[in-house]
Amino acid sequence: MLRFWKMNGAGNDFVVVDNRSLSLELTRERIAHLCHRQRGIGADGLLAVEPPQGDGQYRMRYYNADGGEAEMCGNGARCFARFTDLLAGGNLESVQFETEAGMIGAQLVGTQVRLSLSEPHSLQTGLTLAVGEEALAVDFINTGVPHAVVFVDDLDHTDVVRLGAALRYHPHFSPKGTNANFVKVLAPGHIAIRTYERGVEDETLACGTGMAACALILHLHTGCDSPVKVDVKGGDTLEVGFEPAGHHQYHSVTLTGPAEITFSGETSL
Repeated sequence: MLRFWKMNGAGNDFVVVDNRSLSLELTRERIAHLCHRQRGIGADGLLAVEPPQGDGQYRMRYYNADGGEAEMCGNGARCFARFTDLLAGGNLESVQFETEAGMIGAQLVGTQVRLSLSEPHSLQTGLTLAVGEEALAVDFINTGVPHAVVFVDDLDHTDVVRLGAALRYHPHFSPKGTNANFVKVLAPGHIAIRTYERGVEDETLACGTGMAACALILHLHTGCDSPVKVDVKGGDTLEVGFEPAGHHQYHSVTLTGPAEITFSGETSL
């Protein structure tokens, strides 16, 4: 029997397991089954707590719903930080943990978790990409995982699944592909986004690294102040903080938002 916890960060939901003993065999097929919404527990991805390999207090392993491992997940990392607080008896104020995207720091402030993200890289601006018969203006940045960003006027009626899948598999982003974000500017320093997530292969209610990507691209286009408010489909508003460092570089990127335990249980493997 597998002991698990179900958590969500702004509607992005995860199965969380304690694998500090490294006794769990988390195969791609097993993870996909656990994340299956009809045949398993159901989740956008799985988080596993492992012992650190370096200077962190823990190591975070993140797997998408298809069972493939990804470098980072912003909403997942907030949930991971909240879960380590549970493991520590509820006394943590901050935690440092290792991810495939680098060391991540988190501060726990009431129901909110503030992540200090790894530094973004691989910025590409002003791309024009053919998607079917359309030509989309696209920007790109890696905020732990790759993100394409498209500004739209009508977010509610944007075909996120069709356009998102086309960008996710676009030859420009091969071979690893990209997540795809669609952004509407609501006011200076305030945006709403919808995200198609690689590995989930569908739209999700929120994507933390996607929020960071969209906020930084917004700053590039408008010069807005930090923090940027980001409304997500799940109904929450989160904040992305950053320090511009010149030459399209950014330091001290943070993501602040909720992370909660929904329920816990056991399931057979």
